[in-house]
Amino acid sequence: MYKYRNKLTISLLIAVFFVLAGLGISLGQIFKDFYFDHVSERLSKEARIVAISVLEAGLHDEDLSKIVNDVGEQLATRVTVILHTGEVIAETEAPLNEMENHLHRPELIQVREEGEGQAIRYSETLGAELLYYAVPLIDDRQIIGYVRLGITIHMLNEVNKKIWVVLLVSITAAFLLIIVLSFRITNEMTRPIEKVTAVANQLAKGNFKARASEVKNDETGQLSRSLNILAQNLEEITRTYEAQQERLETLIENMGSGLILINNKGEVSLINKSCKKIFHEDIDHWLTKVYHKVIPHKQIIKIVQEIFLSEKGQKKHIILPIQLEMRHFDVYGAPIISSGGKESLKGIVLVFHDITELKKLEQMRKDFVANVSHELKTPITSVKGFTETLLDGAAEDEALRKQFLNIIWDESERLQNLIQDLLDLSKIEHSEFQLNWQRVDLSMLTDDVIVMLKGKAKQKDISLTKVTEGSSTIEGDPLRIKQVMINLINNAIMYTPQGGRININVTETNEKVIFGVKDTGIGISKQEVSRVFERFYRVDRARSRNSGGTGLGLAIVKHIVEAHQGEIIVDSEVGKGTLFAICFNKKAQL
Repeated sequence: MYKYRNKLTISLLIAVFFVLAGLGISLGQIFKDFYFDHVSERLSKEARIVAISVLEAGLHDEDLSKIVNDVGEQLATRVTVILHTGEVIAETEAPLNEMENHLHRPELIQVREEGEGQAIRYSETLGAELLYYAVPLIDDRQIIGYVRLGITIHMLNEVNKKIWVVLLVSITAAFLLIIVLSFRITNEMTRPIEKVTAVANQLAKGNFKARASEVKNDETGQLSRSLNILAQNLEEITRTYEAQQERLETLIENMGSGLILINNKGEVSLINKSCKKIFHEDIDHWLTKVYHKVIPHKQIIKIVQEIFLSEKGQKKHIILPIQLEMRHFDVYGAPIISSGGKESLKGIVLVFHDITELKKLEQMRKDFVANVSHELKTPITSVKGFTETLLDGAAEDEALRKQFLNIIWDESERLQNLIQDLLDLSKIEHSEFQLNWQRVDLSMLTDDVIVMLKGKAKQKDISLTKVTEGSSTIEGDPLRIKQVMINLINNAIMYTPQGGRININVTETNEKVIFGVKDTGIGISKQEVSRVFERFYRVDRARSRNSGGTGLGLAIVKHIVEAHQGEIIVDSEVGKGTLFAICFNKKAQL
C-alpha cells in the first residue's frame, strides 16, 4: 500500500514538476526575449538620435568628440562614430589612435546589407562582451559613415538572473505547496486501506493478535470488522497447534541423538541439530531432496531401503568416515505407519547414536590392559625363570647365584619403576591432582638433575653442557618440573650413542622461560613424533627395555607440562638428533 500511495503521489508530483518546469522555462525565455527586444529597440532609437546629431554637427567638426562624449554620458552607453572607410573618428571609451579599422565588424557589415546592424560579441578594446547597435550616416543617399552604440552584456545578464531567481522562487514555492497538498490528499485516501493491509500482512506472518480499527461505517470499516473476526478464529485454532509443535520441536532439537525423517516419497523432511553435529557438515541442503541422492553413506541408504521394503524396524551398528576419522554409530530405523482405517507407510525415522567415544575408551582400555600385561609379563617371567634355575641347583654355584640374583634385582627394580610410573600417571590424570605452586629457578633445578645423571652420561662418554640466558625463575611445582627434566635428560642419554653431546638451554623470553634438551642421538622420524607421548610407545623398543625404560616417561612429561599450562615442542631428524623444548609461563595462570 505504501508503494501504491508513493506511486500515486510521485506520479502526480512528476507531472506537476514538468508542467511547472516547462512553464518556468517558457516564462523565463519570454521575459528574456522581451527585455532583449526592449533594450535593442532603445538602442535603435538612441542610435538614430545620435546619428541625427552627428550629421547636424558634421563628420569633420572639431567638437565631434565632445558631442559624442556628452551623448555617451547621458545615455550611459559606448558611442563610436566611424567613417565609411572604417576609420574611427570619435570614441567614448578609448583613444582614437588605439582603434583599429572597423569596416569589417559584424554589425557594420549587417548595416551595409540590411540598413541597420546588431551584434553581441567580445570587445578587445574594453575587455568585455557588448551588445552593439549600428546605424548608417547617409548623405545624398550615400553612406558616409556609421554611428554605433554599445552596452555591456553584463547588464542584460544581471536582469536575466533576477528574472530567473524570481521565477525559480515562485515555482519552488508553488511546487512545495503542491507537494504538501498531494501528501495530505493521498494520505487521507490510502490510510484506512494501509491499516487494513498492515493487519492482513501481520496475519499472513502468523501474528493473529493483530487487529484493525473499526472507526468508520463505510466499506473500509466493514472490511476491518470482517478481518478482525477472521484473526480471532485463526488465533484460537493456532494456539493449540503452536503449543504442541513447540513441545515436539524442543524434544527433537535437544535430544542427544541425531534424527532424520524421510517421507513416503523418499525425501528428507526433517534433520535435527544433533544430526548436524554428528556429521560435522552443513546438511541443510538435504531437506526436500531424495535421500539416496544427498546422503553420501551407502550403509545408511541400505538401512532406509530395507525399511521401505520390509516396513519393519532395523537396528544396525555402522562405521562411517567423518572428517578423516572412522566414527561408530548405533542406528535405529523405524517405519511410520498411518493410524487410519487403511494402514500405509507415511515415512521413515532414523535415530543415530554416536558411540565413537565409547569405542575409543573401550579400545584404550584394551590397549592399556594389553600393554601393562605385556610390560609386567617380561620382568615377572625373568624373575620366575631365574628363580626356578636357582632352585634347580644353580644356587650352589656362587658366580651363577650372584649373576642370577643381580638379574632378578634389575627386573624387580624395573617392575617397581613400571608400577611407580603407573601410579604417578594415574595420580596426575586424576581430576583432584594439584600442583605445589612456588617460585622455581629452572637453572638451579637443571644443575641438580645434571649432578644426578652425570655418572650415567659419563659411562657413555656423553658431554652434558648447560647454557642459561636471562632470568630462569618461574612459578611451578619444583618436584614435578624436576621429574620432567629427569625424564627428558635421561631419554637423551639413553638414545644418544657413545661419545655424543647433550646441550641443555634455559632461555628467557617476554612472558615465558624455555627449557630445551638437544641431543645428537638416533632421532625420531616424522611419523613417530606425534606418537612419542603415547603410553608404552618406544622409538627403539629394544634399547628402551634394555635401559630399564617403562614407556610411560614422556606421557608423564606431557601431563605435567599441561598441568603447568605450558607447551612442549619436538623437533627431530633421524640420525642427527632430537630437540625437546618446553615453554613455561613465568607466572601461573590459575
